[in-house]
Amino acid sequence: MSFALTPLVRRGTVLTPVLPVVAVLALLALPLDPSSEGGPGPADAMSGLLVLFCAVRLVRNRRRPLPRTAAVVLGLPVLGLVVTALGAYSPEAGIAGGGRYLQIFVLVPAAVLLLIRDRGDFRLLAWSFVGLAGWQGAVGVHQYATRTGASFQGEPIRAVGTFGPQDVMGMATVVGLGLVCAFALTLGQATVRERAVALACALALLVPLALSFSRGAWIATAVTCTVQLVLAGLRRALKVAAAVAAAGVVLVGGLGVGTATLQERISSITQVADAPDQSVTDRYTMWAAATDMWREHPLGGVGLKGFPEYRDAYASLTLSSGSDTDGAGVAYRRQPLLSPHSMYLLVLSEQGLLGLMAFTGSWLALLVCALRAMARARVSGPHGLDCGLAACGLLVWQLTNFVYADIGGPSTVLSGVALGLVAWWALAGNGDAQAAPSVPAVGNTRESVARCP
Repeated sequence: MSFALTPLVRRGTVLTPVLPVVAVLALLALPLDPSSEGGPGPADAMSGLLVLFCAVRLVRNRRRPLPRTAAVVLGLPVLGLVVTALGAYSPEAGIAGGGRYLQIFVLVPAAVLLLIRDRGDFRLLAWSFVGLAGWQGAVGVHQYATRTGASFQGEPIRAVGTFGPQDVMGMATVVGLGLVCAFALTLGQATVRERAVALACALALLVPLALSFSRGAWIATAVTCTVQLVLAGLRRALKVAAAVAAAGVVLVGGLGVGTATLQERISSITQVADAPDQSVTDRYTMWAAATDMWREHPLGGVGLKGFPEYRDAYASLTLSSGSDTDGAGVAYRRQPLLSPHSMYLLVLSEQGLLGLMAFTGSWLALLVCALRAMARARVSGPHGLDCGLAACGLLVWQLTNFVYADIGGPSTVLSGVALGLVAWWALAGNGDAQAAPSVPAVGNTRESVARCP
């Protein structure tokens, strides 16, 4: 994929400023320490350096930090965080929880937004997502083939990549987002070679996504790819859908990729109401507990990091003590259930209506601006279609996945980077034919950065 590296050098020998963002993604390819508890990893430390690099660059170039619209949209979650941090279970919990939310939903997205200069930088990051997904997916397929993966139904066959069973959703998240980016690049107006490589990557990533046995990632990816097909146009949608369906038949039906286990896992999606397994029962129980917390603390919730402390007081006796994790080089351990496994309910229970409205308001504003930027791109020409489809796809995937998952683990920083790409397209890229205008100098009273149309 040498063609994907052409954005590295522009205007002579000047390197693109998004290289620190690429470094964050590269560090997510490293294996985790088996003794770790699945908390922040090297990529999180690099994301801090990324924010610092962006701040120094702004000061050195005397640039305005953010245009008004971007500051409002990305800053909305801060409103709820300030209030709920004061009502946290402990000062330490308030600082830790608030810092994590600021990192993922405010600071990292803002830094990525400010460092992307044009669509070439955007495409470089999109291909980086695909490359990371390809590496993690290859490790996951190897784990399944050699039976060295995480334990699933008593067998060490679950593909988890380098994240291990302590972040069992990490590989599924990486592969899902990478597949979305590859699919967008396939639907764009790039060269035939680029689109062929992107399609091959998207089809190849279907295998590790399936072997992750993550129902939430499957649903999020299916919904997102459907949305991307609709946005790309009916004729192209039918062609690509036919190719994907044929590949799925060959991979699952012809080659027998995990056929029996996959069929059982897929059928379990429709049985979540009639005959749910223990994992689904636990999730329903925690969802009910989170809702009850909100009913008793409707405005500000129980405080940041408060769900684990209040869980037992609100959960029913059907909740198990934790989930079993084993395999992929990690010894057996019982992992406690410390979140409702739904981002919306986590925010609602810990931050109340104030926090939920702030977060969802920010995300919906990004979605509206991204879709309107897509409309502008269609008017000005089809050259930015791949960037728009990738941005809209990344956001739709996250919003869908947040129904079944929340933040936590080393792979979480990937969500911040993805939101940064979405923010650039929605709030700065705006579908212009070439590139986003540069951020104006402090002394310039006329803002040249395009706002949400």
